[in-house]
Amino acid sequence: MEHAITSIGLIAACCTTISFVPQALKVIKSKNTEGISLYMYILFVSGVSMWLCYGILINDAPVIIANAITLVFASTILYYKLKYR
Repeated sequence: MEHAITSIGLIAACCTTISFVPQALKVIKSKNTEGISLYMYILFVSGVSMWLCYGILINDAPVIIANAITLVFASTILYYKLKYR
């Protein structure tokens, strides 16, 4: 049963993490961040960072993996938002 629960977590992590790829690629290619909220991304990156810390503290692989990868994509978008605003 524990394996099934971890599998569900990993599948959910893949879905939510992959959802940032199109936005990150679009921002990187176009350098256009006009439609993106700076404050939303500051809050989001902060929240994802805390989720990552939480995952590390409880040693939960799906939480760690998903939030580490999401943090890279969301931080990239935030970087471009700050650079090209």
